[in-house]
Amino acid sequence: MTFEVLVPTYDDAAKTLETTGRLSTLEGTTIGIVSNGKMGTVDFFDAMERTLLDDYGVAEVVRTTKGNYSAPAGPDIVNAAERWHALIAGIGD
Repeated sequence: MTFEVLVPTYDDAAKTLETTGRLSTLEGTTIGIVSNGKMGTVDFFDAMERTLLDDYGVAEVVRTTKGNYSAPAGPDIVNAAERWHALIAGIGD
């Protein structure tokens, strides 16, 4: 009898990411919001965007949606995130 072992990991090698210190303020920053694309995220992220802009002085909110809700973010999102001061990721079920 032969067994096939499946490894449920992502095939591409992940970049090593360095974390930065906590932002002292959100005022004037660019914040990225990455959604998994499920319907439950839309209203929540709409409200979060308004709060960031109106109450915290965020200069720009960039919203993007992953191409596949169960896979890691694609290279386009990872590359865009390099220009953001902070990133918020969320799911909606």
